Amino acid sequence: MSWIYLILAGLFEVGFTSSLVMAENAAGWGKTLWYGGFLVSLALSMYFLIIASWDIPMGTAYAVFAGVGAVGTALMGIFVFHEQVNFWRVFFLVTLIGSIVGLNLVSTPK
Repeated sequence: MSWIYLILAGLFEVGFTSSLVMAENAAGWGKTLWYGGFLVSLALSMYFLIIASWDIPMGTAYAVFAGVGAVGTALMGIFVFHEQVNFWRVFFLVTLIGSIVGLNLVSTPK
């Protein structure tokens, strides 16, 4: 279950980074709502990271958390915010995903 919490923490990291971009492109109450979404996503992300780190070593938990957030945010940039896609960007995203999977395979619970 700890790995599920860790993945959720990473997904909420994607939520708070995406909320910042959306807030910058919004006006009025929309901006306020996106900043509210940022705060909620940030709080949930940290909460799930804390719970996951009870059973997963902190070094592994943080690396996976940051990796899931980085890959998710990069994919959001590509698919939602229409950022450029090239060979090297995809190559390094794939190597990052491989590293996350590898950490999962070699890590043992506390």
